[in-house]
Amino acid sequence: MQMNDTREIAAPPEVVWAAILDPEVLKACVPGCTEMSGNVEDGFEATVVQKVGPVKATFKGQVTLSDMDAPNAVTLTGEGKGGAAGFAKGGANVTLEPMDDGGTRLRYEVEAKVGGKLAQLGSRIIDGFAKKMADQFFQNFQDAVEGPADPQEAEADATDAPEGEKKKGWFKRMVS
Repeated sequence: MQMNDTREIAAPPEVVWAAILDPEVLKACVPGCTEMSGNVEDGFEATVVQKVGPVKATFKGQVTLSDMDAPNAVTLTGEGKGGAAGFAKGGANVTLEPMDDGGTRLRYEVEAKVGGKLAQLGSRIIDGFAKKMADQFFQNFQDAVEGPADPQEAEADATDAPEGEKKKGWFKRMVS
């Protein structure tokens, strides 16, 4: 399955680039991610718990970054094994373009493949799940980088969020 989309992020390309390379940002943005460790040079190891249709599985896998052209483009490639549930693998080509307003246009092309019990669920379920995961990841990423435009809303987010949960825009505030 393949999909692509564009997001406009209210942060300069350098901030967006730094966020893409940060394991804490990736962990916070990947739906169901319980663990993320590693670094840009060697890749990241992750544990992700997901339910796809009737199948719930814990995937342990690796994510590598390649074709890095800072701060313009990167390819993220991942593969995870979910035991009896099967496997998932895929990648995303991400490009960043500066916008006139100081923000960044993030374009992504995602390709995903599954095997094992997951593949038996049918392409409609798998395609819908993959699209939902990609959309959710990039929405979480956008929220982590830019946060709310209104400073009062940012203050409210910081005080209302459950303990231990990352607040919206936390990465941008951290590097600003």
